Amino acid sequence: MTIWRSSCLALAVAAAFPLPAAAQSNAELLKELRALRDRVTQLEDKLKTAEAAKPAPAPVAAVAPPTGWAAAPAPAGMTPDQARELGRLAVKVDALEDQREASSFKGLKISGSIDPVFIYNKAQDTAGFQLLNNVHDGDHPYAYDNSFIGTATIDFLKEFEGGTKLHLTLMPDRGIGANIGGSVVHEASASIPLTDEKTRLIVGQIPDWSGYEMLPAAQNKLVTHNLLFDLVAPLSYTGAGLEVTRGAWIVKGVVGNMNATKKASGDKTPVLAYRGDYTINEYSGIGFAGVHGKAYNPNGGADTGVNLFEVDGFYTRGDWTMQGEVSFGRQTDAAVATDANGNAQDAQWWGLSGLLAYKFDPRLEGVIRADYIYNRLHGGGLLGFGNDGINGIGLGYSRDGVLNQGQHGSDRYALSVGGNYRFNEYTLFKLEYRFDFADRRVFEYLDQAEWKKNNQLFGASVVVTF
Repeated sequence: MTIWRSSCLALAVAAAFPLPAAAQSNAELLKELRALRDRVTQLEDKLKTAEAAKPAPAPVAAVAPPTGWAAAPAPAGMTPDQARELGRLAVKVDALEDQREASSFKGLKISGSIDPVFIYNKAQDTAGFQLLNNVHDGDHPYAYDNSFIGTATIDFLKEFEGGTKLHLTLMPDRGIGANIGGSVVHEASASIPLTDEKTRLIVGQIPDWSGYEMLPAAQNKLVTHNLLFDLVAPLSYTGAGLEVTRGAWIVKGVVGNMNATKKASGDKTPVLAYRGDYTINEYSGIGFAGVHGKAYNPNGGADTGVNLFEVDGFYTRGDWTMQGEVSFGRQTDAAVATDANGNAQDAQWWGLSGLLAYKFDPRLEGVIRADYIYNRLHGGGLLGFGNDGINGIGLGYSRDGVLNQGQHGSDRYALSVGGNYRFNEYTLFKLEYRFDFADRRVFEYLDQAEWKKNNQLFGASVVVTF
């Protein structure tokens, strides 16, 4: 029975990972393996019945093994036909396992998702579906109503013998690559163990890791992201660094480019980006992240100094989820307003974001999120943003569109209420009503040709993953 069960187990594993064969398609192989598996189940049932009826069965004659194999007696309790069938299955499974290893499918995990989204934005006078719209399309670039929304993703994660991991994610038009260089590559990173599995070299293009909110739609409870995610967090890092795991701590850092696949001529200063996470217990944890170096300045010219730091945490137990973040930032010569002599000033800000979610049942979850960014110094200005009538940043305007003067930038607020419903293992429905507002008229209403202090958004999405 040990040989029989081992063969069944090997067959089940092989059937779970169908592979391309030289003379057969995936569908044909899968169909044959399922038929063989059903046949093994029938044979095992017959064997159990025979064993129950005959407590002490007599051994059967030896069965001729496949060509090249040493002769061996048939397993006790099996007929010659059953033994021959078992031998054929073993040869088939061994061949498929060898082919899987030769084809580099061993240790490979493939996943993907799409999230078609419906967005209504009152100020922008838009209502319709979004999916794979180019991030640089027309006069509506990266903004809180389309940031990493409406994506299609294919993800490859390969783990080699020895512990090296390769991670490649493709996200056309909506991913990191589309934002920083027009590429379909969202992530291309490798993690290589050095002294042991807990001390690793990390290299490549790595999405930003700051904050409590995740980028993929399947891991985000609402349709849109919070204000800190959209307006004061980096997009990615391209470089090399270390990841160290010690007890309840995981700390990682890289030296490289922020939001750029390549530095321009004259820009030689990289950034230091880091992230630390501490697991308090199975329900909660706390983390921090920071960036120090030089990055793109929205006022033009060369990159200027940037310093970012944030602390975030979570608590998830039973039906309740709580997440929060506080963030601080400063960038040299990046403020919207100049001083009395016309010189550039530093942009400075700090912000808060909090999310509360409750599951009314295992499938239905209600969510509320509140955000705030203090940004009134030197006319405002956030990470990569100057005066912005879509995101609500800057000095603001009069009702009829005359730019305000002075040093007072706009503070930003956002409140989102919504939820999600787990329809099945692969499908998640999400709804969100969002109210954005500021203490200045920073939202341009395109259909009314005027500026207001608030805006409304409604979003709905279907996230399908595999």
